[in-house]
Amino acid sequence: MKITLKLVGVFCIGRFKKDVQEYPIGTKVGDVVDHLQLPKDVLGIILINGAHAEEQDILKDGDTLSLLPMLDGG
Repeated sequence: MKITLKLVGVFCIGRFKKDVQEYPIGTKVGDVVDHLQLPKDVLGIILINGAHAEEQDILKDGDTLSLLPMLDGG
């Protein structure tokens, strides 16, 4: 199945901002995070098709997965 991935902030460093990748049916958000070797300790917001999601949510063909790091500021 094809998933559109959108990475934001530090997650783009050495990777991409937007890409379409293929994953097997039944892939969870956490599987994608592991595959991309994103640091889970700074994973802040997960969106599937613009709606908040969790690492255990299962992706479907055509989904857009957005991964944003925790924001820091003052």
